[in-house]
Amino acid sequence: MARKRGGSGAKNGRDSNPKYLGIKTADGTLVKAGTIIARQRGTKIHPGTNVGCGGDYTLFALANGKVTFNQRRGRRIASVIEEA
Repeated sequence: MARKRGGSGAKNGRDSNPKYLGIKTADGTLVKAGTIIARQRGTKIHPGTNVGCGGDYTLFALANGKVTFNQRRGRRIASVIEEA
């Protein structure tokens, strides 16, 4: 019996794990500080008021409040409006 698989069969059989990217909290949702708003590759959505950006471009809330998505100069921006 052969120790290694011959031919093209040895080149198959690998697949990467899913990265679970995308928006995690919808527009108008109440969030606590530290809640992840979106996971992304690059800044498809930019951080706005009370939103931080991690080293892997994850957007997260810096304050308690309501999440809003809007556009400014052609950019999608996520903000958190603090509730009184």
